[in-house]
Amino acid sequence: MKLVRGAWKLLVGIKDALVLAAMLLFFALLFAALNARSRPGAIKDGALLLALDGPIVEQPEEIQPTALLSGQQIGKQYRLRDLLRAIDSAARDDRVKAIVLDLDKFGGGYPASLGEVQDALLRARKAGKPVLAYATAYTDAGYRLASAASEIWMNPLGGTIFAGPGGSQLYYKGLLDKIGVNAHVYRVGKFKSAVEPYTRTDQSPEARAASQELYGTLFQQWRESIASARPKAQVAPWLAQPAQLVQQAQGDVAQANVATGLVDKLGDRVAFGRRVAQLAGGDDGKPAGWFRTIKYQPYVDAAPLPKTGQIGVLTVAGEIVDGEAQPGTAGGDTIAKLLYQGMIDNKLKALVLRVDSPGGSVLASEKIRLAVLEAKRRGLPVVVSMGGLAASGGYWVSTPGDVIFAEPGTITGSIGIFGIIPTFENTLNKIGLSADGVKTTPLSGQPDLLAGTTPQLDAVVQSGIEHGYREFLTRVSQSRRLPVERVNEIGQGRVWVGGIAHQLKLVDRFGGLDAAVKEAARRAKLDQDKPPVVYLDKKPGFAAQIAQQLASQEDDDDAGAPADAVGQLAWQRQQAFAVALGDAQRMLTGATVRAQCLECAGLGPVRASAADRTLLQLVLAKVGL
Repeated sequence: MKLVRGAWKLLVGIKDALVLAAMLLFFALLFAALNARSRPGAIKDGALLLALDGPIVEQPEEIQPTALLSGQQIGKQYRLRDLLRAIDSAARDDRVKAIVLDLDKFGGGYPASLGEVQDALLRARKAGKPVLAYATAYTDAGYRLASAASEIWMNPLGGTIFAGPGGSQLYYKGLLDKIGVNAHVYRVGKFKSAVEPYTRTDQSPEARAASQELYGTLFQQWRESIASARPKAQVAPWLAQPAQLVQQAQGDVAQANVATGLVDKLGDRVAFGRRVAQLAGGDDGKPAGWFRTIKYQPYVDAAPLPKTGQIGVLTVAGEIVDGEAQPGTAGGDTIAKLLYQGMIDNKLKALVLRVDSPGGSVLASEKIRLAVLEAKRRGLPVVVSMGGLAASGGYWVSTPGDVIFAEPGTITGSIGIFGIIPTFENTLNKIGLSADGVKTTPLSGQPDLLAGTTPQLDAVVQSGIEHGYREFLTRVSQSRRLPVERVNEIGQGRVWVGGIAHQLKLVDRFGGLDAAVKEAARRAKLDQDKPPVVYLDKKPGFAAQIAQQLASQEDDDDAGAPADAVGQLAWQRQQAFAVALGDAQRMLTGATVRAQCLECAGLGPVRASAADRTLLQLVLAKVGL
């Protein structure tokens, strides 16, 4: 008995110690969060530092407290509207002596988003604000932002590498055949190439032709934006014959970049910091290269957005999924509830639907569409603002709009539907297992993951997919006032950029979120100069707010991309590989019927989730890497 009592006391002691440790951790987090909160009055003269060590996104993912407690890498993300607001405010702010871009670990963004930030930086320059950019090396996305700077600096050991859009895509057909998985694919649209990795080992001619046109248009827009922002930059030779230029410079890429006008100055961070200090102020008593800095997040927090308004901005960002979801993923139930509650709380007079999504579940997309239609039923004008990506399900939810705004580089269209059901009868056969049983109808036990699907089920699902596609065509036809036959011609799952989509009448006007808000104000007869806007975002929980505050204070050097150009490109490919594996897993386990543009993801910021990275590590371990 003494032994039992002793063991019990030990367990109670361990329990009490864990409870105490948890309480101490909780109060430590609370104390740190409260002390980390920005103080609006604390902004002093200096250079606004935009250290973009992560991607530009429409809606950042919510940081979970468990991620911090587990020591997991916290990748930073920068909300597009906050970044634009900060730059435009800095252009008018006498406290801001310069705007500094630190692009060493920049995570990229969709072409339309990069274009908006580039334009904002050019506006700041036009207003007389110096803009300085620094990086060890520049790739496509980073250089598009840097081209708007009045001074581009680079490390003498760095260089530029411009790859352009495109690259290899992962195809799973051979692997599925090897392990015996039978992917039953149901689709409509000859350009709906999202399903090709499960049915082919290479790209179809139709998908290749469509991608060549899409990539070519986006790349041409990139070249034109660089030429307009920085006319002296001789980009063409670096695109046509980079190896020859580097060899002629005997491997000194940085000097070759200066000679061809891509870069203004070479120097390390100390030299760059001294240059910024000439504009923003420095202190010889501080470490070399120190300059007076205005940090980005406190600057944004110092001018908070209004919490009430008559124009509701509802964001549909990320993959559209069934049910509830955290920010960064568009849960059908979550988005609908935000709109319904927003109409009650704010007495809205207009709605702006901001879409930045590759689509996803058809059912969830329809739930969001019906919620927007309810706003229209109540007399609210609806203006759609497409961000970097509004394709497939992202276009489905846009169809109720009275007018659709997009940027020339917005990726949209992809009007098509597909479904995938995996079965494992061949896998079981490989290890000597089989499945059998009694069926009372042709659909008994279907879809049977153990024995395969029946022709009757295949016919039912395919018919449902075809019906869903007709519904998609009808919604677009009614919204765009186009014949169904014409929508079918420009549909078929084909992806378009905003400029061509405008010609095809899939969008009405060019412009960003501000233009869409002003149009909503005009239609609702509200003040267009100072439109009363309220963002219908999901409010983070208390624990998530603490985690966000703590994460914003961390300087995680491992969270961003490597600083050197080749390392950045390799990192991007690794992230894309992890995302592709994650997409495959989600495709085979998520909603069966989808309106989604998976191929669009590779054209924007690529950051694998923790789950995707874990899956990649498992796969690499299996193959001995």
